[in-house]
Amino acid sequence: MLRIYCRDAERLVLQIQSESVTSDTAPAILWYDLISPTTAESRQVEADLGISIPTRDEMEEIELSARLYQEDGAEFMTMTLLTNLDAQEPIKTPVTFILKGRTLVTVRHADPKPFAMFAARALRVNSQVYATGADLMLGVMESVIDRMADVLERIGNEIDGISREVFRGKSSSSTKKTKDLQSLIEQLGQKGDFLSSVRESLVTMSRVVAYHAALETPSRKPTKEIRQLVKLLQRDASSLGDHAAFLSGKINFLLDATLGLINLEQNQIIKIFTVASVVFLPPTLVASIYGMNFEFMPELQFALGYPWAILLMVLSAAGPFYYFKRRGWL
Repeated sequence: MLRIYCRDAERLVLQIQSESVTSDTAPAILWYDLISPTTAESRQVEADLGISIPTRDEMEEIELSARLYQEDGAEFMTMTLLTNLDAQEPIKTPVTFILKGRTLVTVRHADPKPFAMFAARALRVNSQVYATGADLMLGVMESVIDRMADVLERIGNEIDGISREVFRGKSSSSTKKTKDLQSLIEQLGQKGDFLSSVRESLVTMSRVVAYHAALETPSRKPTKEIRQLVKLLQRDASSLGDHAAFLSGKINFLLDATLGLINLEQNQIIKIFTVASVVFLPPTLVASIYGMNFEFMPELQFALGYPWAILLMVLSAAGPFYYFKRRGWL
C-alpha cells in the first residue's frame, strides 16, 4: 500500500490515488508512506525521488552501517518498532525513514499504532504545520515516544500488581500457593521479554535521532523549534530507557523473591516429612521390640500388655512432638 501526503496551503492532505500524482503535484508531496509495498509501488517512489528503496531483508540487518547511511543524496535511517503492544507478545518490525530533500519516505511491513495516530492528528485542519519531511519524521517519533510511555506505565502497574501477589501470602494451601507462584514466574518472564523489546526499540530510535541531528549542515539548518524537539526526543528516549531498565531490575528482584518463596515452601514440606519421620520413629521401635518372636518375653503373658504397648507408643510419639513444638520447629 502506498499513501501519499501532500501539503495544501498550511495543512497536510492525503492523496488517495497515487496514479494521480503529476509533475505539478509532485513538488508538494511531503510524505510517501509505503506499507508492505508492492514492486510497482516501490519503483514509483524510486522513480519520483531517484533513490533505491531497501528490501525487507536489508531493513532487518542489525549492523549499524546497514541501518544508518547516506546514498543518492538521501538519508536512510532504520529503527525497530513494536506492534501488537496491547497484547502480551509484541512483534518487532523494522521501519526505515528516508529523507530526500524536503520529502519523507517511510517503509514498513506492519502498521504500528503511532503512525495512524500521527497521521490522524496531522490531517486535522488546525493541526501543527509540517513544512518538511524531517518535521514529519520527528512528529512520528514523538508519537512513538508517547505510545512507549503509555506502554511502560501500563507494564509498571502490572508489575506492581504482580508484586502484591508475590508478597500477599494469603493462600492457606501450600500446593495452591506454589502453583500461584509458578504462574507469577511465567507472567514475570513475559514482562521481561516485553521490556527487552521496548528497550531495543528505544535504543534504535535514539540512534536514529542522534544520526539525523549530526547531519546538520549550513544548507539544511533546522529551526530553533526543531532543535528543541530533537533534544526533547533524545531526552525522552533516554528517560524511558532508564525507566525500562528500572522495571527490568524490579522484575529480576521479583523473580528472585518468587523463586525464594517456592524454595521456602518446598523446604517446609521437607521439614514436615522429616519431623513426622522422627516423631514416629520411637513408636516404630516399640512396635518392633514387641513384634520379635522370642520364646521368653515376660510381657507376652502380661494381661495388660497390649494396652501397655499402645500407651508406650503414644507417649514415645508425644514426647518428640512436644519437644519440636517447644522449639518452634512446627
